[in-house]
Amino acid sequence: MGKKLVIVESPAKARKIGSFLGDEYVVEASVGHIRDLPQRAADIPKEYKKFAWAKEGVNIEEDFSPLYVVNPDKKSKVAELKELMKDAQELILATDEDREGEAIAWHLIEVLRPKIPVRRMVFHEITKDAIQKAANETRDLDYRLVDAQETRRVLDRLYGYRLSPVLWKKVMPRISAGRVQSVATRLIVERERERMAFISSAWWDLSAQCEPGFSARLISVGSKRLASTNDFDSTGAIKEKSAESILLLDEAAANQLVQSLSNQPLVVKSLDESPRTERPKPPFTTSTMQQDAGSRLGWGAQLTMRIAQSLYEGGYITYMRTDSVNLSQSAINAARKSAQSLYGKDHVPDSPRFYEGKTKNAQEAHEAIRPAGDTFKTPGELATELNRDQLALYDLIWKRTVASQMSDAKKMQARVDFDVKTSDGKACVFRANGSVVTFPGFLAAYEDVADDKGDEESDKRLPTMKIGQDINVPKYSCEGHETKPPARYTEPTLVKKLEELGI
Repeated sequence: MGKKLVIVESPAKARKIGSFLGDEYVVEASVGHIRDLPQRAADIPKEYKKFAWAKEGVNIEEDFSPLYVVNPDKKSKVAELKELMKDAQELILATDEDREGEAIAWHLIEVLRPKIPVRRMVFHEITKDAIQKAANETRDLDYRLVDAQETRRVLDRLYGYRLSPVLWKKVMPRISAGRVQSVATRLIVERERERMAFISSAWWDLSAQCEPGFSARLISVGSKRLASTNDFDSTGAIKEKSAESILLLDEAAANQLVQSLSNQPLVVKSLDESPRTERPKPPFTTSTMQQDAGSRLGWGAQLTMRIAQSLYEGGYITYMRTDSVNLSQSAINAARKSAQSLYGKDHVPDSPRFYEGKTKNAQEAHEAIRPAGDTFKTPGELATELNRDQLALYDLIWKRTVASQMSDAKKMQARVDFDVKTSDGKACVFRANGSVVTFPGFLAAYEDVADDKGDEESDKRLPTMKIGQDINVPKYSCEGHETKPPARYTEPTLVKKLEELGI
């Protein structure tokens, strides 16, 4: 009796899965797609070269019918798979569980033309239990996923294919401008036009260095509020509604105000303390993982996905291409158990947390990206098995997953306003903001990165004060600012913008 032939995408995945299956299985890699739309003119079959649409590989006059050709570098692989299939009793297609994986499986069937039973095997993590369970619970090919991938492939070719050569000349070789890249290119161009149209405006503000060890910022002089960043629009000009109500200081006026406040103490005018609750973020999707790896590790999306692919194929994380924030019940239990053992029972809420994704067309059958298995290994336990980059990304994924099932963080937010008069009798109001973490909750596992200086200042702890108290100010100082044009996109911010647009 012949063996069962299992086809996956990559050699690394084949080796890992092969180690979990018995001797009755032969596991081989297709090395990605074996068939696609023609990439160059030489790939177009001779009988199709006469048609105008052949260059795109999509017959727009016949229901957008695609022209598929076997990739030239995959012809030997196709021959190898056909040879293996001769001695097989069954063909099992174990490509990834997303649209792309389903399409690879379909193309394999179309090219190999098997005369033996064909089954589809899917899994979201490469662990022994998951693979053996998947081998016993196969399904038929899902042609809805195949159609969805084909539609996207056709759109890639029709929108952006001819834009790619422009990018090769203007940006760098070998980059593509498909349905996503075309929108990204437009966003980048529009942002650059905004920057070119931007006119810089200047304003000054004042701060008081108070004893003991905190600072307060001037917010108003007389009846007018001091200008701040929010009073300027995206072009750098003052907003029309702000023009009459704000005080715009120049350098001379700011220095004069500093001199007139010199040696004047601040008097506590009002105290406002309010509790604030901060909820953990959901576990990673592909997009949020790319954004976090960009902001925390300084990685681009391509590097992030390459490292994630190696973790997935090594059996360390679940499938890394997903737009779902769902976790399986076993994963929720594993995350809660990890949080309780490491941070204490009080850091785990009574009930599990469930999240709802923002993406309207998310494939909610998938799971979020998380550590593989029913028990999560800590980063420390894998330190000797993973290289530096793999460990850094696994650490992020582990922390984000565990934190998603932990208790809310609790903070006490404080805002103090101060009165002071200048030497010529002008009433000024200064303000100090601060907060203190009263219960860390999920922050014990996964603390957010501060986006800007303002966030850092608001997290400073303020001393105990009471209304009417004089606060000594050893030094008043002023600082100049200029409005800045909209920042150019980084990979993380571009990914975030695309996600906001539903792409």
